[in-house]
Amino acid sequence: MQKILALLVLIIPIYLAGLGIKWMRDAVFGALVPELHFIWLQFLLGALFSLLGIAFVGGYILHMEKRNNRIPNKEK
Repeated sequence: MQKILALLVLIIPIYLAGLGIKWMRDAVFGALVPELHFIWLQFLLGALFSLLGIAFVGGYILHMEKRNNRIPNKEK
């Protein structure tokens, strides 16, 4: 059950990252999303969605790897 819940938690950031990449691609080729009124706004929101989605998934994977002791803790 926990793995299904973890998968559901990851679906939203993955979807947003994909949407952000699509919006950036559309902005580069000049296709404006009807809800957004400026190409530059579409590109910036796409970049923000992409970066946040990738950062969330990366942080989640790092957290899971540390919790399972697959990554050693840094010692100072």
